[in-house]
Amino acid sequence: MGRTITDTMVRVEDVHKSYGSGAAAVHALRGVSFEVPRGELVALKGRSGSGKTTLLNIVGGLDTPDRGRVDVDGRDLARLDEEGLLALRRDRVGFVFQSFGLIPILSAAENVGVPLRLRGADPREREERVELLLALVGLADHAAQRPGELSGGQQQRVAIARALANSPSLLIADEPTGQLDAETGHAVMELLRAVVRSENVTALVATHDTTLLDLADRVLELSDGQIVEH
Repeated sequence: MGRTITDTMVRVEDVHKSYGSGAAAVHALRGVSFEVPRGELVALKGRSGSGKTTLLNIVGGLDTPDRGRVDVDGRDLARLDEEGLLALRRDRVGFVFQSFGLIPILSAAENVGVPLRLRGADPREREERVELLLALVGLADHAAQRPGELSGGQQQRVAIARALANSPSLLIADEPTGQLDAETGHAVMELLRAVVRSENVTALVATHDTTLLDLADRVLELSDGQIVEH
């Protein structure tokens, strides 16, 4: 059976998540519900410890809620087994983290190509995709350089290109500008904005930097484990 394509990329319904038990339990999410339409860049803001990372991990299939439902690209995550979740993360979702997560001994081009190698993509197709993505993030002239030879902003651009390697439907970015200065962070956020348009991808970006929120289509605030939409 084919799946039904809807205008909603992410649907979160009454999601709860706690860590620990009894009086020491930490209630990270308390009945969170929201939707992310296809083709939008949605910013998720909230103070440190507000549950942003927990929520992103659940949407990305890296963690599971205690209760509630999460649909991503027409799939109910609770109905997927571990193999299904792995396929979702490999083929449908791209991740960008604050720490970049690049492999130090590989060049920028090789780092971007890692997801394509894991998928067993044809070498020529892989090379063309890597070249396209490095050009997209403005690093065509830095393909042979290793992460240690790049600035923080350039490393994050490589990480964004790598996240896009398998043409995901959803890009999840957790504080992608957290280790960057204000000017570089704004440039990276503008790049994410451009990527949403050019790659026809949907993005959910967690940030505590209020200066970046004006670049989003919509802002969701996470407060006391609940969503307050602006």
